[in-house]
Amino acid sequence: MSEEKSHLFYQSRQPRPFLDYAEGIYMFDRSGKRYIDGSSGAMVSNIGHSNPNVLAAMKAQMDKSTFGYRLHFRTEPSEALATKVAGLMPGDLDRVFFVSGGSEAVESAIKLARQYAITEGEAGRWKVISRFPSYHGCTLGALALTGYDPLARPFDPMMRDMPKIAAPTCYLDRDNLSDEQRGQKYAELLRDEIIAQGPETVLAFLMEPIGGASTGALVAPDSYYGRIREICDEFGILLIYDEVMTGVGRTGAFIAANHWGIVPDIVAMSKGFAAGYAPLGAVVARESMVEALLDAGGFLHGYTYAGNPLACAAGVAVLDEIERLGLIDNCAAMGDLLKARLTGLMDRYSFIGDVRGKGLLLAFELVSDLETMEPLPKEYNAYLDLVEMAYERGLIIYSRRTRGGVKGDHFLVCPPMIVTEAQIDEIMAILVDCLDAFAAKHSLPVNAS
Repeated sequence: MSEEKSHLFYQSRQPRPFLDYAEGIYMFDRSGKRYIDGSSGAMVSNIGHSNPNVLAAMKAQMDKSTFGYRLHFRTEPSEALATKVAGLMPGDLDRVFFVSGGSEAVESAIKLARQYAITEGEAGRWKVISRFPSYHGCTLGALALTGYDPLARPFDPMMRDMPKIAAPTCYLDRDNLSDEQRGQKYAELLRDEIIAQGPETVLAFLMEPIGGASTGALVAPDSYYGRIREICDEFGILLIYDEVMTGVGRTGAFIAANHWGIVPDIVAMSKGFAAGYAPLGAVVARESMVEALLDAGGFLHGYTYAGNPLACAAGVAVLDEIERLGLIDNCAAMGDLLKARLTGLMDRYSFIGDVRGKGLLLAFELVSDLETMEPLPKEYNAYLDLVEMAYERGLIIYSRRTRGGVKGDHFLVCPPMIVTEAQIDEIMAILVDCLDAFAAKHSLPVNAS
């Protein structure tokens, strides 16, 4: 295939090199150049690349069947995966609906919530409150819940925008409150918005328990999570956790909700669910909700590839490998190590304003002033430039504009959950080289001691 001509179109006029093969945390282009997958793709490849046990399970399923439409047949992989997922979820979250990706999972979750409200005689509930900044997917329904202006605003005329409250960006606050008080303050924004909208019209609150690309691994104070659950219960509003990025071990727990003992009403998962081996996601809901829908005639929703046996076989194998290799524990341990190493960079680079996250969902943010947390000048295009510097040096990291997509720069460093201490050393060596080069380019101070 020609290296010069492509009929695909994505975001860049400067296409990347052709991928040749990938193994573990490493990827290789056709020239033989090696790249460290320091972001697990888009926080997808949780167990690394080319895992032989997952490939063997997929091959075994391919030899039997690659497709069976869910309304025509039950399949062993989909039943096995649903059983496995239900056993890993908290509380009574034990009914599973499979999809092919994160946007589909969020779309399915809000449609499930709406249909449940109708079955309960509350058809007036339709508003889903979310946060700004946030990211929940690229379909028009999920985009209406997304708080990221560059991606959402062009499509405003085509969708019904939903109410937003501020994400708990406590690291930007300059006040005399404790972390616990700040968490409470941000949670109370939800209560205020519910009252402003009219509680009888509000269906659900949708949140990323730990921020993804839009806020760069943002973690709220512990007090935030329980108070949000209380507020939802007070007004009879469904709590939906978007665990598309955080789920399946990425934060050092099977789902991030487990860190705070929260049982949401609905959970959306994807990305690391099949870890890049096949397109797969899921919506997991309370049994009582699903039974009410089934009694009323069923879930008026579906996708052609929902419950695809090949994708589900990959999902079962991925969960088996996570358990066999103890990857959730490794994720927690290596995440602590990597976060400490990233935090240590703040002594060297005064333009790193914050390091945050849990497990191996970690990010650092660049600023021009540590006191005010003012972003770097927009024209630096740091969120693009530093990523390119890293890519040239064989490290893949992930970035976005921090402040609603308009300004600011954060960088997600999220290697696969199989990462070792030696490999973290490799990642850090390249990062230091990149940050040194970036500092020199913009005459930013570096403390070399």
